Parts: sequence; structure tokens; C-alpha cells
Amino acid sequence: MAKIKIKGMSCNHCVMAVTNALNEIEGIRNVKVDIAKGEAGFDELKPVDMDIVRKAIKKEGYEVV
Repeated sequence: MAKIKIKGMSCNHCVMAVTNALNEIEGIRNVKVDIAKGEAGFDELKPVDMDIVRKAIKKEGYEVV
């Protein structure tokens, strides 16, 4: 499972926004967002460009750190 640190999440709406953004990226499955740790984990069905991941999260108003 790949993991990324995300800055700016503070509520369940944040968790849903990040989860939905990651689920829309081709090749990503089983997204799990942990607000307490400030991170998201996901399985890659194929190699995923982390730039696409960063842009999707930034579009929702959060930052990958």
C-alpha cells in the first residue's frame, strides 16, 4: 500500500473529498484516509504518477507534504 502525507485535513468532509479525488485516478483502489495521522493510503493496480495524485489533492484544497 502506498502512503502519502496530506496537510490541511480537519474533518470528515476532508476525508471524503480526498477519498473521492483519489478514487477517480485510474489505477488507484482501496483508498483509506487517516485524518489523525494526516495521511492517505491506497493500492496501485498499476504504477501511478504521483504528480497526478498531488494535483488531484491540491484541487480539493489540500497539500501533499
